[in-house]
Amino acid sequence: MEIFSRIVGTGRALPGKPVTNAELATRLAQSGVDTSDDWIRERTGISQRYIAADGVHTSDLAFEASGHALQSAGVSAKDIDLIILATSTPDMIFPSTACLLQKKLGASGGAAFDVQAVCSGFAYAMATADLFIKAGKAKTALVVGAEVFSGILDWSDRATCVLFGDGAGAVVLKADSTPGILGHRLHARGEFESILRTPGTVSHGKAVGHPFLTMDGQSVFKLAVQVLDSVAREVLADVGHQVSDIDWLIPHQANVRILSATAKRLGIDEAKVVVTVDQHANTSAASVPLALDVAVRDGRIRSGQRLMLQGVGGGFTWGAVYLQF
Repeated sequence: MEIFSRIVGTGRALPGKPVTNAELATRLAQSGVDTSDDWIRERTGISQRYIAADGVHTSDLAFEASGHALQSAGVSAKDIDLIILATSTPDMIFPSTACLLQKKLGASGGAAFDVQAVCSGFAYAMATADLFIKAGKAKTALVVGAEVFSGILDWSDRATCVLFGDGAGAVVLKADSTPGILGHRLHARGEFESILRTPGTVSHGKAVGHPFLTMDGQSVFKLAVQVLDSVAREVLADVGHQVSDIDWLIPHQANVRILSATAKRLGIDEAKVVVTVDQHANTSAASVPLALDVAVRDGRIRSGQRLMLQGVGGGFTWGAVYLQF
């Protein structure tokens, strides 16, 4: 009998209270950074974001989101035999944040590891978990995207610091005889690594290199729209489906202009695009599972509908996962 993986539960976590554009502008003005609600909204569509307090780590947000996903799925943490956590902001160099999450959940025994593909991380993690389950190597997987991006932002750089937020999203995948994940494609082009990166590290107890995020926004925009269109078409071709078969498009929540341009290029009605970037900004690997959970819990996404999940980010990486909910 052929084995498939299906999403059986979703969850999300956002730290503290939302920080509006106006509140952020006031904070930044104290450091001599000039921005405004209008400036941010016009260029990004973002109205607010969540910023973790000091001492709140990626594993904390992952734990909260995972708890909601497990509850939604009706699954105990002890049933989890695989944890894959996508993040670019781990709690520490090692052990992995997935192992720290496993400890907090009390889910010891199965494999647990991090995936680092920046904003494409959740797509990479979902594809990996799907292959584990299809190969019979796991029965119940917890897949998480979690970030505390506020810790790697240069708060004097208006072009980047207004774009990002902190958060986590999680899904529970279970082995099933009925198709759930229908297909996926992952890609990377390392020659474009310089357009979006945090080129720092720790050596001999000191930060070496530039420890903050840097981005060539125009280059990222052009490449993102191109690859989000192409990877969706690749996955659809793999499974013999058409763009018209997609009920909901859930792209990486980076910028409303990218979301709109991607929908237009694919020929998808923007009403079928799940957009949450206005509410939580760009949360990197957490953005797709956050958006998914929002749309599941508000009733837009229903059983039997087909979803195209997409990620694109530093590396330069991109990927898509096509599934039946």
